[in-house]
Formats: sequence, structure tokens, C-alpha cells
Amino acid sequence: MAGTETAAPPGTPVGAGRAGRRAAERSLRGFTGAGYDKGRPLLVQAVWFAVLHLLFVKWWFPARWRPAVLRAFGARVGRRVLIRRGVRVHWPWRLSVGDDVWIGEDAWLLNLEQITIGNDVCVSQGALLCTGSHQHHHPTFEFDNGPIRLEPGAWVAARSVVLRGVTVGRGAVVGASAVARRDVAAGAVVTAGGGA
Repeated sequence: MAGTETAAPPGTPVGAGRAGRRAAERSLRGFTGAGYDKGRPLLVQAVWFAVLHLLFVKWWFPARWRPAVLRAFGARVGRRVLIRRGVRVHWPWRLSVGDDVWIGEDAWLLNLEQITIGNDVCVSQGALLCTGSHQHHHPTFEFDNGPIRLEPGAWVAARSVVLRGVTVGRGAVVGASAVARRDVAAGAVVTAGGGA
């Protein structure tokens, strides 16, 4: 009869019978990372990770030196950029930062792909910019990465998350603990629970 559902067999997970979908069968052992290029040789990656963990994130490392260190590893960093302690940058060579940018304590720029931050942007404490993801239906969970762009004047507030492929528009706000899953229009405000 149209409009009615057939009961699923006993033991079937909730939602498994709807629309003929099945849970993905994962084989993480088979993950290859096919097509992903880290952008620098292994030695450069290792040196960067040593500098990141032994110097860059430390409270005693002068904030005024952090932009210079990023530039030394291939980042484009503008003038009057303030980077606080605990900030992690995965690959500096995939980072572009404009002028007068603030990046707060413990922010994480997980830039497997390019992150571009415009002028006068604030990335607050504990925020996560995550360019990485996975193909959740692929049996070996291969990468599904994408760049992130923060337009001039944007604010990514404390403990908020911007996911891969997202552009946060000019003057837009991703509020505290909010998650930006799709592009945020210029001047828009995304709040926790309100989503974008």
C-alpha cells in the first residue's frame, strides 16, 4: 500500500531499511590516501613538526616571531599579525594570512588544503579550521578535503568550527561553539544550534 513502511526484520539497525541504504562496511586498514600530496618532502615535514611542537606552540616563544617562522616554512603572512600561544598550523605552506589578523590561544588550523585568511579577521581561542574530511561511503575512508576561506572582517569565535570547503563571508560571524558546515554569507551570524 502506498505511503506505508514495511517493518524491518528483527535485529536490523534503526534506519537501515529506509531508502535501501546500508551502513558502510569500513576497512581502515585499506586506506591509501590516494591523490593527496602533502606539498613538501618528508624531511621538511619532519623539521616543521619539530619546530611546531618544540618552539612555536610554547607560551614562552615570542608572539612577534611566530609570523616569521611561518614565512620561513612557506606561509604568506601579512603585517601586524598576532598569533598567540598554543596555535597549531598543520602545513605552513598551505596558509595565507592578510594584515591585522588575530589568531587566539589554542586555535587549530588543520590545513591539509589551503586556508586563506583575509585582512582584519579574528580567529578566537580554541577555534578549529578543518580542511580535512573523508568519503564516508567509501570502504577505505579515503580523503575528501577542501580549502577554507575567511573573507576580510570575518570572526570565527571561541571553540567554533569551520569545515572543509567553506567560505566565511566578509564581516560574517561564526559564533562561539557554532559549526559552519556550508558557506556563510557576508554579514551573516551563525550560532550554536542555528547552523549554517
